[in-house]
Amino acid sequence: MTTADGDSADGDPAVGTPDPEAARDRVAAAIDADEMVTVFGRCTVEYEGRAASTLGPGDRLVVLKPDGTALVHTDEGQKPVNWQPPGCTHEVAASNGQFRIRSLRTAPEEELVVDFERVDRVATFDVTDGRDLALSGTEEDLRQRILDDPELVEPGFVPLATERETPAGAVDIYGEDAHDATVVVELKRKRVGPDAVGQLDRYVDALGRDLHADAEVRGILVAPSVTERARNLLAEKGLEYVSLGPPE
Repeated sequence: MTTADGDSADGDPAVGTPDPEAARDRVAAAIDADEMVTVFGRCTVEYEGRAASTLGPGDRLVVLKPDGTALVHTDEGQKPVNWQPPGCTHEVAASNGQFRIRSLRTAPEEELVVDFERVDRVATFDVTDGRDLALSGTEEDLRQRILDDPELVEPGFVPLATERETPAGAVDIYGEDAHDATVVVELKRKRVGPDAVGQLDRYVDALGRDLHADAEVRGILVAPSVTERARNLLAEKGLEYVSLGPPE
């Protein structure tokens, strides 16, 4: 287990007080890694869906599970005061001095938004129970593996640049396919969820606006494995996936 300030959670870890950006980065990384997340702090909660509700400022514990479940607990009772069921997508953001968690459900349409004005602690837990092989390689190792053998992505793929800047950030590998279409390759060294798909989609959209109007831009996510929610989102957005990890 790790806390947002990087302390080990073995024994009696120090309580972290991460700023909104640090909380966002830690929780986003944990969601991508299919880990369980707990966040404690002062927050407001809003729900819209089959009904609507608002909770004013208060100290609460938020739990995000890898299956898409979201739970909001207070200091009373055994049941959460707000919750979202399995299958939801978790998103995180930081702005105006606040850290935000959004849990989205599509059928039916429901949205749970938790805005933290103060985060006391973020903790993440690897609860895969050995379902995934631990990888010792880095994303740089994975990048070099593809540069050495581009056809691991697909036949005819030609890398043209690494860390190519776009308005949405730097693309891991920028290249062309066998038909001269632009290809954006996003690399992940571990199992990933919907956040990685969203990141790739932003790169594709940014390059589509940056290049000439009739340019075809394809997005390919390269990772050892993806969650079922990530796979569904890839199909929904017309993005592609290649199962590949760093060299052993």
